[in-house]
Amino acid sequence: MTTPTSAPAQTDDSLERLARLEALAGRLLQACSAAGADQAEVSCSEERGLSVSARMGEVETVEATRDRGIGVTVYFGQRKGSASTADLREDSLQATVEQACAIARVTEPDPASGLADAARMATRPLELDTWHPWALDATRAVELALACEAAGREDPRITNSDGASVGSAQSLGVYANSHGFVGAERDTLHSISCALIAGRGEAMQRAGWYSIGLADTDLEPAAQIGRRAAERTLERLDPQTLPTGEYPVLFDAPVARSLIGHLLGAVSGGAQYRRSSFLLDSVGERLFPEWFALREQPHLVHGLRSAWFDAEGVATCDSALVEGGVLQRYVLGSYSARRLGLESTANAGGVRNLRVAANAGGQDELLRGMGRGLLVTELMGQGVNPITGDYSRGAAGFLVENGEIVHPVDGITIAGNLRDMFNGIEAVGSDIDPRSHMRTGSILIGRMTIAGTS
Repeated sequence: MTTPTSAPAQTDDSLERLARLEALAGRLLQACSAAGADQAEVSCSEERGLSVSARMGEVETVEATRDRGIGVTVYFGQRKGSASTADLREDSLQATVEQACAIARVTEPDPASGLADAARMATRPLELDTWHPWALDATRAVELALACEAAGREDPRITNSDGASVGSAQSLGVYANSHGFVGAERDTLHSISCALIAGRGEAMQRAGWYSIGLADTDLEPAAQIGRRAAERTLERLDPQTLPTGEYPVLFDAPVARSLIGHLLGAVSGGAQYRRSSFLLDSVGERLFPEWFALREQPHLVHGLRSAWFDAEGVATCDSALVEGGVLQRYVLGSYSARRLGLESTANAGGVRNLRVAANAGGQDELLRGMGRGLLVTELMGQGVNPITGDYSRGAAGFLVENGEIVHPVDGITIAGNLRDMFNGIEAVGSDIDPRSHMRTGSILIGRMTIAGTS
């Protein structure tokens, strides 16, 4: 998949800028030590970006950004203080260190505070192919946005538009701490998106499509994105509802990610030590069918969230989160690990490149096997209780009969309990949506309650 570029190549000075950030981090750590801190950590970042939007054939916004941030955290024994700035003048940097120290001196001690264990620091930098600057200027970005929307509006049934957008971002980051760890990362992320409206009055329907990637060559062509947005919008016209009852429910791959997100929230260290999860003390428990597997792959080359160290400098590694249907571990940084009497799982700052193993073919195969049921393509509302696992959300999608899509459906609610839903997963498709660091295909749950017409 390629999107043509026309802007001339620009000089890539990212390595020089990273070197300057590393030197800055080193100076700040020295200042923290001179101020009496027992331990310290520093994060330095620079971001550059370009974004444009167009609607109804007119340019709406053109925005270029350049941001930077410096964060300093110090520890005086078990007392912690943090401060930040975007000002690189020496007096401002010194004031930031002094402010962090002042906060730490008046903070209550916390036995779980402190840097991650020195023995866990990453020592082997990896090249993970995450840096692909796009030589995109504002003129070309506008051309792409206009072309994307124009392709989506070719069908006369598309009556309005929420617009198309094009974005390109570069991010440089350095994390360093008083264990002697210094880690540098550089990442890019590019995107094209379009959202359209079909029909009129109360019969209007809205949908869209987007493409993201680390490199511009990862993106779908702009016109293809617009036409796909139109196709998704038009297929939602004239929706019906469903009789209330129990049905098989197939979550389309982009919305299936939300189910994995609920799992991650429940097994996060914060939810566990606060005792606010429906999956308390669940490591070693079978939560899914025996064939189900979920793996974290932080060293995936060209992965959307690949990294060789986490936000505390701990070395990342390929590891199972769920294997044989059994939860293998929680998702922990060093603080939550200490609160739980466990060790960090190198997940400070979040998870990286999760992959749900497929046990079936593409979505067409899953549809053929579900009989009469519901294909969910959109979820609405926040009706999920993280403490009980009760699940109730508004939904839209398509009625499926005899393995075929019959008509669009909206105005319904799907309900269940996440424990039962996880255990009731019958299949995961091979139709992986690559537009996220949580990579899963469509997920079929054998039976859920759908509230529609009575």
